[in-house]
Amino acid sequence: MTDVTVVGSGPNGLVAAVVAARAGLSVRVLEASSTLGGGVRTAELTLPGFRHDVGSAVHPAGLASPVFRRLGLLDRVDWIVPEASYAHPLDGGRAGIAWRDLDRTVDGLGAAGPAWRRLVAPLLAHERGVVQFTGSQLLRVPRDPVVAVLFGLRALEQGVSPLWNLRFGGGVGAEALDGEVAEALLTGVVAHAAGPMPSLASAGAGLLLAMHGHGVGWGFPRGGSQAIADAMLDELRERGAEIVTDAAVERLADVRDSRVVLLDTTPELLLGEDLPPAYRRALQRYRYGSGVAKVDFALDGPVPWANPLVARTATVHLGGTRAEIAAAENAVHRGFQPGIGGAPRHPYVLVTQPSVLDPTRAPAGKHVLWAYTHVPAGSRFDATELVTAEVERFAPGFRDLVLGSASSSAAQMAARNANHVGGDISAGALTLAQLVKRPVVSPAPWRTPLPGVYLCSSATPPGPAVHGMNGWWAARLALRERFGIRSVE
Repeated sequence: MTDVTVVGSGPNGLVAAVVAARAGLSVRVLEASSTLGGGVRTAELTLPGFRHDVGSAVHPAGLASPVFRRLGLLDRVDWIVPEASYAHPLDGGRAGIAWRDLDRTVDGLGAAGPAWRRLVAPLLAHERGVVQFTGSQLLRVPRDPVVAVLFGLRALEQGVSPLWNLRFGGGVGAEALDGEVAEALLTGVVAHAAGPMPSLASAGAGLLLAMHGHGVGWGFPRGGSQAIADAMLDELRERGAEIVTDAAVERLADVRDSRVVLLDTTPELLLGEDLPPAYRRALQRYRYGSGVAKVDFALDGPVPWANPLVARTATVHLGGTRAEIAAAENAVHRGFQPGIGGAPRHPYVLVTQPSVLDPTRAPAGKHVLWAYTHVPAGSRFDATELVTAEVERFAPGFRDLVLGSASSSAAQMAARNANHVGGDISAGALTLAQLVKRPVVSPAPWRTPLPGVYLCSSATPPGPAVHGMNGWWAARLALRERFGIRSVE
C-alpha cells in the first residue's frame, strides 16, 4: 500500500505531499487535470510567447508563509518584490500607491497619511505574530494574546458600518481628496475577500494584505506562479513520489489502497461517502461565495496609465472610490451581474501586470495583463468588454494595445477546476462564521470522520491564499495520528 495519497496538486496538496515525503513515507499525488499546479499554474492562454497565470498571480501570503520558509521555497523560487506593492487609480489622474516603504506611502497620502500609519504600523511591528495568529484555526488560545487583540480591534474598526467612513474622511478641500484616495486604497485590498462591504471578515483579510504590503511585500515568482508548484514537484520526484495527471478521484474507493488520504479538494467530494449525520449536515451547510470572471490580455506595449506611478507595481485595483467599489461588490453579493440590470456600471477589477517587472512573461516589447471581476456564482458572463472598459477608464488607449485575449466565465472556471465551485476561487465564502467553521467547528477541522482521511484545501483553516498552511496543518495532524510521527524536518 501507499503510505500517503494526496488528491489535488494545488499548493496545499503539494505542501502536504512534501511534508509526508520528508518524513520518509511513500507518497502519491493524483491530479484530475492534465497539468500540475492547481491554482499556481502558468500557461500561454492568449498568443504564443505570452505566459499568463491561470490562477493566483501575486503572493504576499507566500512570502510571509512560515511553511514556505521552512520548506525553502523562499530560496528556491526567484521572487520579484516590487517597490510598490499595489496601486489604486482614481478619476482625474489621481492614484494611491502602497509603497513597500511605509513612510513613502504616508507622505504620498497627504493629510490622510498619519491615519494610514496609525492603522498599519502597529500590525507591521508584529507582522510575524499576526501571521501566526491568522495562520491556523481561530478556535485556539493564541500564542500572543496581545497581537490577537490588536488585530481584532483593527478589523472591528474597519468592518463595522458606523465606523467605516470615519477612518480617513471628514475633511474638506484637499484634505477630503486625500481621505478619498486613502479610503479607496484600503477598500481595493479589502475587496479581495469578495464579500459584502463592510464586513469583519473582509476587513480582517484586507488588513492582513495591507500589512504585508509594507512588510514582506507583494511579490511574485519570475516566470509565473508555476515556479512555486515546480519547486515542490521537483523535490517530490527527487524523493521518489509518484505523480499522476488525468487522474480524477470521484469516490474515496478510488484511493482505498492508501493508509492516509489528504484531500486538496472542497468538501463536496466527501458528500458521496457514508458520513455521520451531524458531519454531513455541517458540510451541507457550508456555503460558497461569489464567482470570478477572468480575462487575460496579450498587449502590444505597457498599459498607458493616466498616472505613471501605477506602472511601478504589478498589482492594480480598479473600480474607483470606496463608495463605488462597495456598491459594486454589494450588488454582486445580491446576485446582480456587473454592469447589467440594477448593478453599478463600474465593477471592482483586480489587475496584475507582471511583465512590467518580469520580461520573461512576454516577447520583447510586449506585455501580459491578468484581470478578474466578481460575479454571481455560476455566472456565464464574459467580462472581456467590462474589464477592458474599466482599464480604459484609468488608462486611455489601452484598448488599442490589445493583441489578443482569453476569457473564462465563472461557470468555465468551475468546469475546469472542481475546487472552484460556482467559480468561487476561495473554496468557500469568507465570512466570520466560515472562518471559524471551515468546514466544521472543530479544534482540528482538517480531520474527517473517515479513518485516515483528511482535508487540506482552502476549505480548511486558515482559508484561501497561496501559503501552504492548510496542507501543513493537515499533513502534520495525519502523520501524528496515523504514523506516530511528531516532527518533520
